[in-house]
Amino acid sequence: MQKEHGQLQDIIKSWEGKWEELEEMEMLLDLAMEENDSDIEHEVAATIDPLQERIAVAEVECMLSGDHDANNAIVDIHAGAGGTEAQDWASILLRMYLRWAEVKGFKTDILDYLAGDEAGVKGVTIMVTGHNAYGYLRSEVGIHRLVRISPFDASGRRHTSFSSVMVMPELDDTIEVEILDKDLRVDTYRASGSGGQHVNKTDSAIRLTHLPTGIVVQCQNERSQHRNKETAMKMLSSRLYELGKEKQDEAKEDLHGDKKGISWGSQIRSYVLQPYRLIKDHRTDVEVGNVDAVLDGNLDPFIKAYLLWEK
Repeated sequence: MQKEHGQLQDIIKSWEGKWEELEEMEMLLDLAMEENDSDIEHEVAATIDPLQERIAVAEVECMLSGDHDANNAIVDIHAGAGGTEAQDWASILLRMYLRWAEVKGFKTDILDYLAGDEAGVKGVTIMVTGHNAYGYLRSEVGIHRLVRISPFDASGRRHTSFSSVMVMPELDDTIEVEILDKDLRVDTYRASGSGGQHVNKTDSAIRLTHLPTGIVVQCQNERSQHRNKETAMKMLSSRLYELGKEKQDEAKEDLHGDKKGISWGSQIRSYVLQPYRLIKDHRTDVEVGNVDAVLDGNLDPFIKAYLLWEK
């Protein structure tokens, strides 16, 4: 409760600061018009665009009012059927989210990484650390579809690839998910990714299998087996929490007689690079023609539209 109170106070202070900036610019603009001072007009013009950008960010943050929106995010990306083509698409999505996080000033850690057979990745799990990381990224849950001329096809044919994205909040100490030892199978193995000689010589990576649900999580980014297990337990807790939420949502839909499509397992967005270039979100109908900018991390138009659509 105290943490939430502090976050609300920060939001209020942020809005008050922006309002003061806006009032100051209005006064400067009035002064410039009275005295016909072009220097002051240029000063106001140079200040207004950055302020508008900050106000746009603040508007989005005001929509992040979910129970765990302020939390860090755990992002799972898995290549769909299609071999190398789908695995390459999964690696493109990974880069897109890493670039988005970098621009936002969020920290990222790759918790688990399974390389593709020839290129790309079969599956990868990343932790995105920063205020509201989950609130932003939960808009990405679902199936992402790519249409392009395949760089792996010598005939230059057009291919369609799919990758799935799952996003879970990292749970804080206020949420407890009971995991019994008898329900857990713990396996150790050698990390397959980069990390120096240590990871190649010791079984430091951890795989946890939750027997009642069949959920499997893996972590291999730390040198310490103990640290990897600790992180894997957090990942498992988040997965079990999300599973419980999904069941509750399904039960509510049954009671109300309203069967809405569940975002997980549905195609939420198409990235078309051939025969035309366009990215379209199928939930909000938002379209962006600057494909390169989106794949380089500019997800803000889709995130904002999703939050408005959700409300």
